[in-house]
Order: sequence, then C-alpha cells, then structure tokens
Amino acid sequence: MPTNANRPVRVLIVDDSLVVRDVISELLGQQSTIEVVGTAADPYEARQQIKALQPDVITLDIEMPRMDGVTFLRNLMRLHPMPVIMLSSLTHEGADITLEALEAGAVDFIAKPGADSSDSSLEHFAQVLQQKVMTAAGLGQRLTARARQRPSTAPQTQAKTTGRPAFDFSRNLIAIGASTGGTEALRDLLQALPPELPPIIVTQHIPGGFSARFARRLNSNCRLTVKEAEQGEKLLPGQVYITPGGLHLQPVRIGGELRVQLDDSEPVNRHKPSVEVMFNGLLRLDTTNSVLVMLTGMGEDGADAMTTGHRAGLLTLVQDQASSLVWGMPGAVVKRGGASQTLALDQIPSALLKHCYAGSSL
Repeated sequence: MPTNANRPVRVLIVDDSLVVRDVISELLGQQSTIEVVGTAADPYEARQQIKALQPDVITLDIEMPRMDGVTFLRNLMRLHPMPVIMLSSLTHEGADITLEALEAGAVDFIAKPGADSSDSSLEHFAQVLQQKVMTAAGLGQRLTARARQRPSTAPQTQAKTTGRPAFDFSRNLIAIGASTGGTEALRDLLQALPPELPPIIVTQHIPGGFSARFARRLNSNCRLTVKEAEQGEKLLPGQVYITPGGLHLQPVRIGGELRVQLDDSEPVNRHKPSVEVMFNGLLRLDTTNSVLVMLTGMGEDGADAMTTGHRAGLLTLVQDQASSLVWGMPGAVVKRGGASQTLALDQIPSALLKHCYAGSSL
C-alpha cells in the first residue's frame, strides 16, 4: 500500500485520448480507496505531473505522440522506479509491445475496453482495473529494489543435469502456475532449465492473442522448446506448453500417452485460463513423480489444487515472498500448508533437477 495507508491510492492516467482519460478517470473514481490526481496526454506532460503530484501508480498507454509508452517506461524505471500498469489493445502488435513493457518493468497490463463495450463489460473492466491498481500500489519499494538488481536481459545461470533420470519423463509432468509478474518469472525460470526434463505445462493468466507471442518470445530465449499448446497434441519431454489465453488446459492420458485437452468452459476463480483447472487435471492422472510449481501472482487461483497435490505426496514448489512481485497465489499455498518447499526463484531450477536427477545441481 502507499506510504500513508490512511489516504487513497494516488493515480496518474497517461493516454493521448481524451475520451480514454475521461473513462478511466470515471471508472477509477468509483472506488473510494483510489484518487485520480491527474491526467497527461503524453510522456513529456506526464514527467511534469509525476514531479508535481507524486502518484503511487501510473496507468500508461502504449502508443502516444512524441514518445511511445515503452520508451517512456524504460526511462522512468531507470530514473524513478514506480508501479506502472499498461493499457494495451488486444492486437498482434499490441501483444508484442505489451510483453516488451512487462520486460521493461511494468507490473501489469489490462486491455482497453472497446468503443462498443457494454455496460457489463465496462463494469468488469472497472473491477479488474481497480484491483490491479490497489495491488500495484503496494509494490513501490519492491520495484526500487528490483531496479538495483541485474537488468532483465542479463544472462541466466543455466542448470546442468548430472546422473541418470530418476523416473520415466514421458509419464510425468511439471506444471507451473503464474499470474502478475509471472511473464518475467517464467522467463527467468525456463532460461535456467536444461531440455532434458519431463514435459512442462504452464498456465499464466493472459488473454487470448497474447499467449502465442509470449510462447515465441520464451522459445527464442530458452534451451527448452516452448510453444502454445494445441488441442490433442502429445506432451513430449523437453518441451514447454503455454496454455492459450481464453481457454483452460488439462493434461489427459489417451492410449497411455499424455496429451493436451483444451476447453472453453466458464472461468474458474475468475480466470480463464485457470491454474486450478490445470493442476486438478494433473491430479486426476495419478502421476506420483509429477511436480507442481506456483510462481508470483495475484489472488489464490490454484492454491486449493496444489494443496491437494501436496497431501497426495506430489512435490510442490512455491516461489518465496522476497523474490515474488506479488505473493498472492504462492502465499495462499503456504497458508494452506500446501508447499513442500518455499524457494527463491533462482533456487527452483536446482530443486527440479534434484527431483528429476540423482545428484543434479546448478
């Protein structure tokens, strides 16, 4: 929360569209714990507003005149790190730029409502945006500390396998759940892993149109093969399968082979894709050597299923609070007693290899 917890969260809205600025101001103004202290039409005006108004959170458009949002974000994170939520359009180009913004230090993003949005969709957008703003407001000190650490493009320590596999990789899975802050945490984790591992399935809270590009960006930076999951495809060792945005993924066994099952059913825990759905699907397979991993994220999605898996004897690895951007989902697992180990992000690769290989280490 902000330094003074008795006052509302102060928000600055940066967008070149007057209509968008007015709509966002009105929707955020509905929440008594949020105060829109100013608006700016471009990054140069925003720079002056930040100095004068000292906001707790900024909402930032990506495409603006004179300086694009990502360039402004990089400058801001270098000079004055603070929580920024990107307002993005659900287009292919918008997806790529939004992922760049997350890599540059934005804490979250949300798709802009369309001009023809219904009252119900605007109400849902308002609720989600308000929640994201309140969560972001508590991340100021964490962002300052993160800015002092290595750049996001720094090489990762890569884990190496030693010894022999401890079990049949083709009959077991590694399942990873993540939300807010997860795109960067997943990148760091997967970059550190070798390809000689069981199939890895991932549910990251992400909208449709973003997941395929997210998978391609990961694939270009990892030794593992990363792709967006497809209905019915076989789950193969050494490959990572990203759940498509807007669908649920469950692993199923057909003819003795592990395969992908996608479905378009209702959201679970308000999410689609849902970590809970993926973890529960794995639990129905009764694979005793599978692993559940929970990374940074807002909310509690997946916590119940992960705790069930822990009680059934599966290895459950949870990212610790110090290395998580948001310790909602991981913290919910720990509170339920569902974590076999609570680890810093950079310790999770070695824990996975120790499980998969006798004597493996970083």
